[in-house]
Amino acid sequence: MSENTNLSLLGQDHEDDNQGSQYLTFMLDDECYGVSILQVQEIRGWETTTRVPNTPRHLKGVVNLRGNIVPVYDLRLWFGMPRVEYGKETVVIIVRVGEEGGERSMGMVVDAVSDVLVVKDEQIADTPSFSAAVPTEYIKSLVSDGEAMVMLLDLEALASESPAAEGESAA
Repeated sequence: MSENTNLSLLGQDHEDDNQGSQYLTFMLDDECYGVSILQVQEIRGWETTTRVPNTPRHLKGVVNLRGNIVPVYDLRLWFGMPRVEYGKETVVIIVRVGEEGGERSMGMVVDAVSDVLVVKDEQIADTPSFSAAVPTEYIKSLVSDGEAMVMLLDLEALASESPAAEGESAA
């Protein structure tokens, strides 16, 4: 990031930090993505999951998180990116999605966690319209500092497309 950036890392000096929102940023295929820090439950190292039969390729399986069964999705595969071997920087970000009372957890396998950014509302831009061949339904908005672009994910849209959500709606 440039020295004159309006984005700041949490903990660095930044005027009016209380005027911005915080986003956990992470890498997928050399691109930077972000999710609201308020939805992040925890960050875990990659661990083998229990595979569930007849599920999409991007659903890696489930893990037991303090008595709760949490589905874990590989975001690379979900977004149509090439599969890579998991390394020591591969992590699972556990996030909370849904309305209060109907919240549930889901895990997202990402290449690496980057930083926490503080972003002012005026820095957030809507996702531009692309051709129908470019899927943007999971990208809520974009943040740019002139050099780096961060795609802010819409976790509610992701959760509504997950096999677990389909099973819940059928029940």
